[in-house]
Amino acid sequence: MGDVSIQNLGKAFPKEDGAVTQALEGVTLQIQDEEFICLVGPSGCGKTTLLRIIAGLETPSAGNVMVDGHAVTGPDPKRGMVFQEYSLFPWRRVIDNVAFGLEMKGFKKDECRRTADHYIDMVGLSQFRDAYPYELSGGMRQRVAIARALANDPDVLLMDEPFGALDAQTRNRMQKELLSLWKETRQTIIFVTHSVDEAVYLADRIIVL
Repeated sequence: MGDVSIQNLGKAFPKEDGAVTQALEGVTLQIQDEEFICLVGPSGCGKTTLLRIIAGLETPSAGNVMVDGHAVTGPDPKRGMVFQEYSLFPWRRVIDNVAFGLEMKGFKKDECRRTADHYIDMVGLSQFRDAYPYELSGGMRQRVAIARALANDPDVLLMDEPFGALDAQTRNRMQKELLSLWKETRQTIIFVTHSVDEAVYLADRIIVL
Protein backbone atom coordinates (compact mmCIF):
# COMPACT_ATOMS: atom_id res chain seq x y z
CA MET A 1 0.00 0.00 0.00
CA GLY A 2 1.96 3.01 1.26
CA ASP A 3 5.42 2.12 2.58
CA VAL A 4 7.91 4.89 1.78
CA SER A 5 11.66 4.32 2.04
CA ILE A 6 14.04 7.26 1.60
CA GLN A 7 17.75 6.47 1.49
CA ASN A 8 20.55 9.06 1.69
CA LEU A 9 18.52 11.54 -0.34
CA GLY A 10 20.08 14.73 -1.61
CA LYS A 11 18.91 17.54 -3.86
CA ALA A 12 21.02 20.42 -5.13
CA PHE A 13 19.84 23.27 -7.33
CA PRO A 14 22.45 24.92 -9.60
CA LYS A 15 22.85 28.71 -9.50
CA GLU A 16 23.73 31.03 -12.35
CA ASP A 17 27.22 31.63 -10.97
CA GLY A 18 28.00 27.91 -11.07
CA ALA A 19 27.50 27.33 -7.37
CA VAL A 20 24.73 25.12 -6.01
CA THR A 21 22.07 25.47 -3.35
CA GLN A 22 21.82 22.29 -1.29
CA ALA A 23 18.13 21.84 -0.47
CA LEU A 24 18.47 18.33 0.99
CA GLU A 25 21.46 16.26 2.04
CA GLY A 26 21.71 12.74 3.46
CA VAL A 27 18.01 12.36 4.29
CA THR A 28 17.10 8.81 5.34
CA LEU A 29 13.55 8.01 6.48
CA GLN A 30 11.39 4.93 6.74
CA ILE A 31 7.64 5.58 6.70
CA GLN A 32 5.34 2.64 7.31
CA ASP A 33 2.06 1.93 5.57
CA GLU A 34 -0.85 3.76 7.25
CA GLU A 35 1.36 6.21 9.17
CA PHE A 36 0.42 9.88 9.46
CA ILE A 37 3.71 11.80 9.39
CA CYS A 38 4.16 15.54 9.85
CA LEU A 39 7.31 17.23 8.56
CA VAL A 40 8.24 20.42 10.39
CA GLY A 41 11.20 22.75 10.13
CA PRO A 42 12.16 26.31 9.23
CA SER A 43 11.47 27.82 5.82
CA GLY A 44 14.03 26.71 3.25
CA CYS A 45 14.95 23.43 4.97
CA GLY A 46 13.67 21.32 2.05
CA LYS A 47 10.25 20.14 3.23
CA THR A 48 8.48 20.97 -0.03
CA THR A 49 11.39 19.65 -2.10
CA LEU A 50 11.20 16.34 -0.25
CA LEU A 51 7.47 16.06 -0.95
CA ARG A 52 7.99 16.84 -4.63
CA ILE A 53 10.65 14.13 -4.90
CA ILE A 54 8.34 11.57 -3.26
CA ALA A 55 5.59 12.67 -5.67
CA GLY A 56 7.92 12.17 -8.62
CA LEU A 57 7.82 15.85 -9.60
CA GLU A 58 11.53 16.40 -8.85
CA THR A 59 14.50 14.08 -9.33
CA PRO A 60 17.04 13.74 -6.51
CA SER A 61 20.71 14.59 -6.96
CA ALA A 62 21.65 11.66 -4.73
CA GLY A 63 19.96 8.70 -3.07
CA ASN A 64 16.57 7.25 -3.88
CA VAL A 65 12.93 6.98 -2.86
CA MET A 66 11.02 3.69 -2.90
CA VAL A 67 7.26 3.34 -2.49
CA ASP A 68 6.06 -0.20 -1.84
CA GLY A 69 9.42 -1.49 -3.04
CA HIS A 70 9.31 0.37 -6.36
CA ALA A 71 11.64 3.23 -7.22
CA VAL A 72 9.96 6.60 -7.74
CA THR A 73 10.81 7.71 -11.27
CA GLY A 74 7.89 10.04 -12.00
CA PRO A 75 4.33 10.92 -11.01
CA ASP A 76 1.89 8.11 -10.23
CA PRO A 77 -1.85 8.19 -9.35
CA LYS A 78 -1.03 6.16 -6.24
CA ARG A 79 0.73 9.24 -4.86
CA GLY A 80 -1.53 12.27 -4.57
CA MET A 81 -0.33 15.76 -3.72
CA VAL A 82 -2.01 18.88 -2.39
CA PHE A 83 0.16 21.93 -3.06
CA GLN A 84 0.55 25.14 -1.05
CA GLU A 85 -0.95 27.01 -3.98
CA TYR A 86 -4.25 25.67 -5.29
CA SER A 87 -3.66 24.24 -8.78
CA LEU A 88 -7.10 24.04 -10.35
CA PHE A 89 -8.26 24.09 -13.96
CA PRO A 90 -9.86 27.54 -14.35
CA TRP A 91 -12.16 26.40 -17.16
CA ARG A 92 -13.66 23.52 -15.14
CA ARG A 93 -16.34 23.86 -12.50
CA VAL A 94 -15.72 22.67 -8.93
CA ILE A 95 -17.44 19.33 -9.56
CA ASP A 96 -15.39 18.79 -12.73
CA ASN A 97 -12.10 19.72 -11.04
CA VAL A 98 -12.71 17.23 -8.24
CA ALA A 99 -13.82 14.51 -10.68
CA PHE A 100 -10.87 15.02 -13.04
CA GLY A 101 -8.58 12.31 -11.68
CA LEU A 102 -11.41 9.77 -11.64
CA GLU A 103 -12.23 10.60 -15.25
CA MET A 104 -8.60 9.98 -16.18
CA LYS A 105 -8.82 6.57 -14.50
CA GLY A 106 -11.78 5.67 -16.71
CA PHE A 107 -14.57 5.67 -14.13
CA LYS A 108 -18.10 6.15 -15.44
CA LYS A 109 -19.43 9.70 -15.35
CA ASP A 110 -22.12 8.97 -12.75
CA GLU A 111 -19.57 7.36 -10.42
CA CYS A 112 -17.15 10.26 -10.90
CA ARG A 113 -19.86 12.77 -10.00
CA ARG A 114 -21.07 10.77 -7.01
CA THR A 115 -17.57 10.43 -5.56
CA ALA A 116 -16.73 14.06 -6.31
CA ASP A 117 -19.92 15.24 -4.61
CA HIS A 118 -19.02 13.25 -1.49
CA TYR A 119 -15.67 15.01 -1.11
CA ILE A 120 -17.06 18.42 -2.07
CA ASP A 121 -19.55 17.99 0.76
CA MET A 122 -16.73 16.92 3.08
CA VAL A 123 -14.88 20.20 2.54
CA GLY A 124 -18.09 22.21 2.96
CA LEU A 125 -18.54 23.42 -0.61
CA SER A 126 -21.71 21.64 -1.76
CA GLN A 127 -23.43 24.89 -2.64
CA PHE A 128 -20.48 25.83 -4.88
CA ARG A 129 -20.26 22.55 -6.84
CA ASP A 130 -21.15 24.33 -10.11
CA ALA A 131 -18.96 27.39 -9.52
CA TYR A 132 -15.74 28.16 -11.40
CA PRO A 133 -12.46 28.74 -9.53
CA TYR A 134 -12.47 32.49 -10.25
CA GLU A 135 -15.76 32.74 -8.33
CA LEU A 136 -14.19 31.31 -5.15
CA SER A 137 -11.95 32.79 -2.47
CA GLY A 138 -8.38 31.55 -2.11
CA GLY A 139 -9.28 29.38 0.85
CA MET A 140 -12.23 27.87 -1.00
CA ARG A 141 -10.05 27.04 -4.00
CA GLN A 142 -7.62 25.23 -1.70
CA ARG A 143 -10.50 23.22 -0.27
CA VAL A 144 -11.40 22.16 -3.83
CA ALA A 145 -7.79 21.05 -4.37
CA ILE A 146 -7.93 19.00 -1.17
CA ALA A 147 -11.21 17.40 -2.24
CA ARG A 148 -9.71 16.51 -5.63
CA ALA A 149 -6.71 14.79 -4.04
CA LEU A 150 -8.87 12.83 -1.59
CA ALA A 151 -11.29 11.77 -4.33
CA ASN A 152 -8.48 9.98 -6.17
CA ASP A 153 -7.96 7.69 -3.14
CA PRO A 154 -4.15 7.51 -3.38
CA ASP A 155 -2.10 5.06 -1.30
CA VAL A 156 0.18 7.93 -0.24
CA LEU A 157 -1.24 11.42 0.26
CA LEU A 158 1.34 14.23 0.22
CA MET A 159 0.12 17.51 1.69
CA ASP A 160 2.19 20.71 1.54
CA GLU A 161 0.71 23.08 4.14
CA PRO A 162 -2.78 22.45 2.72
CA PHE A 163 -4.63 24.33 5.46
CA GLY A 164 -2.37 27.38 5.56
CA ALA A 165 -4.77 29.52 3.47
CA LEU A 166 -7.88 28.59 5.47
CA ASP A 167 -9.48 30.58 8.26
CA ALA A 168 -9.08 29.15 11.77
CA GLN A 169 -12.58 27.68 12.01
CA THR A 170 -12.40 25.96 8.63
CA ARG A 171 -8.84 24.78 9.32
CA ASN A 172 -9.92 23.14 12.58
CA ARG A 173 -12.83 21.42 10.86
CA MET A 174 -10.62 20.22 8.00
CA GLN A 175 -8.07 18.84 10.47
CA LYS A 176 -10.82 16.83 12.16
CA GLU A 177 -12.23 15.66 8.81
CA LEU A 178 -8.77 14.63 7.60
CA LEU A 179 -8.14 12.61 10.76
CA SER A 180 -11.56 10.97 10.45
CA LEU A 181 -10.90 10.06 6.83
CA TRP A 182 -7.43 8.73 7.63
CA LYS A 183 -8.82 6.51 10.40
CA GLU A 184 -11.31 5.12 7.89
CA THR A 185 -9.04 4.65 4.86
CA ARG A 186 -5.65 4.24 6.59
CA GLN A 187 -3.79 5.94 3.77
CA THR A 188 -0.20 6.91 4.39
CA ILE A 189 -0.13 10.70 4.83
CA ILE A 190 2.96 12.90 4.74
CA PHE A 191 1.96 16.39 5.81
CA VAL A 192 4.14 19.51 5.84
CA THR A 193 3.30 22.24 8.32
CA HIS A 194 4.95 25.19 10.05
CA SER A 195 2.62 24.76 13.02
CA VAL A 196 3.91 22.53 15.80
CA ASP A 197 0.41 22.54 17.32
CA GLU A 198 -1.05 21.25 14.05
CA ALA A 199 1.64 18.57 13.82
CA VAL A 200 1.02 17.40 17.40
CA TYR A 201 -2.73 17.23 16.77
CA LEU A 202 -2.54 15.33 13.47
CA ALA A 203 0.51 13.10 13.42
CA ASP A 204 1.52 9.66 14.67
CA ARG A 205 5.09 10.86 14.29
CA ILE A 206 6.75 14.23 13.77
CA ILE A 207 9.95 14.53 11.75
CA VAL A 208 12.04 17.68 12.08
CA LEU A 209 14.10 18.62 9.02
